Amino acid sequence: MPTPARIRSTLASIAAPPDDLRDVAVYHKALADPTRLRILRRLGHSPGTVTELIGHVDLSQPLVSWHLRRLKAAGLIEMERSGREVICSLRRDALDLYRERERALLGPLGPVDPSTSAA
Repeated sequence: MPTPARIRSTLASIAAPPDDLRDVAVYHKALADPTRLRILRRLGHSPGTVTELIGHVDLSQPLVSWHLRRLKAAGLIEMERSGREVICSLRRDALDLYRERERALLGPLGPVDPSTSAA
């Protein structure tokens, strides 16, 4: 009997969202983790090596690398090898790109009228 996770995965592949929605979802998932936000905040000041980021977030190297892969998959960081070190830097243009994609997908979001929201 298939596991619930396998069933969800199968259903998700059948009803896969369009690429533009999937890209925005990956972006938001990358931002949904406090550790990844801490890494992004650190990279917002200056590029950093994986070793520096390990010290900054106080996590193991494999776990930091896992978080960095998520950020790279979302297009938020760039990674460049320099000898034995990997230098990570924030892609500042990515934040603007996703902001524009969200506007295109969701339309202009104005202030919420409290009288129309459900209590």
